Amino acid sequence: MRILPGRWLVLCLLVAAGWQGPALHSAEPRLATVLQPFVENHTLAGAVGAAATKDQVLALEAVGYADIAGQKPMKTDSLFWIASMSKPITATAVMMLVDEGRLSIDDPVEKFLPEFKGQFYIAEQDDNHALLKKPAHPITVKNVLSHTSGMRFSSSLERPTLDRLPLRDAVGSHALLPLQWEPDTRYQYSNAGINTGARIIEVVANMPYEEFMQKRLFDPLNMKDTTFWPTDAQVQRLAKAYKPNADKMGLEETKIGQLTYPLTDRNRQPMPAGGLFSTTSDVVRFCQMIMNGGALDGKRYLSEAAIKTMTSRQTGETIKENYGLGWSTGGGTFGHGGALSTNMTIDQDRGLITVWMVQHAGFPGEGGKSQGEFQKAARDLVK
Repeated sequence: MRILPGRWLVLCLLVAAGWQGPALHSAEPRLATVLQPFVENHTLAGAVGAAATKDQVLALEAVGYADIAGQKPMKTDSLFWIASMSKPITATAVMMLVDEGRLSIDDPVEKFLPEFKGQFYIAEQDDNHALLKKPAHPITVKNVLSHTSGMRFSSSLERPTLDRLPLRDAVGSHALLPLQWEPDTRYQYSNAGINTGARIIEVVANMPYEEFMQKRLFDPLNMKDTTFWPTDAQVQRLAKAYKPNADKMGLEETKIGQLTYPLTDRNRQPMPAGGLFSTTSDVVRFCQMIMNGGALDGKRYLSEAAIKTMTSRQTGETIKENYGLGWSTGGGTFGHGGALSTNMTIDQDRGLITVWMVQHAGFPGEGGKSQGEFQKAARDLVK
């Protein structure tokens, strides 16, 4: 843009008033447009959606409200509890140590955590007795990351919230319990397994799990809003959680029942299987690193072999569920969801990353269809 000398004063006044230069032409919002009807009929509070390739963000759009009562609009930098989307992020950290030759996915857990030695599984059980047997092999790193270990979802000590025990104690509470069945014979989604993988990180790397995550993943990837403990400023950007109201016709505010309040309290313990908070942009960067075969912006985090292992089926031929190591997989895609309906999906065939950020413990009416409409609109961007 050419500026004539006589217009310098006007330009200075405009800059002082906050003008940032000529507006860039941008595409019409595509994702928000398909979601707006759900906001208007009160079945979706608000959402942030992103569509990206391995090296470009195609769309990053917000719709609706982060706080309905306060009429606070959702923004693209709104913060979300991503819950079980933490699982593949934790598994990625484990695979970094595999790449370094410091452990193998076939290693028994007891090699690193001796408290798991001598563990049995329940072969028979009724109200009057339980028959315990020794498994054909002890649980492995692969078992705990693929939900095939026989471990429970959580233990009785991890209540009323999942962030009350130090990781060592939370994992140790499972070492005291028999397995529910023989490893490799069944799939059961298990926070305990992913947490056990994180505890192995602590032992092998000789540092707290949360410190490893910060130094090896979050800081290098510039995931500046990804944390177990949001600051006061980040909490101001946290989207509130909603659930269907009593008549199932609208929404009412709820809380994150698995975590202790206030969320800023550093006495809360990091919960590797589901404790992270993040933004859409941070999650996109993580997914781009995965889609790029373990590298981003000239830095390598994982080998391509590790990515392939982690995101391919690891649940065995006799188990119907498709799961990798920390990742849900199948149908040409892999990804993971979270308890409040968040989701990240990587479609290698289309070359498409989608990140869906909401805070919903269920949807009234047809609000649950909002993610499908978002996914369809995102796919249209790469046709």
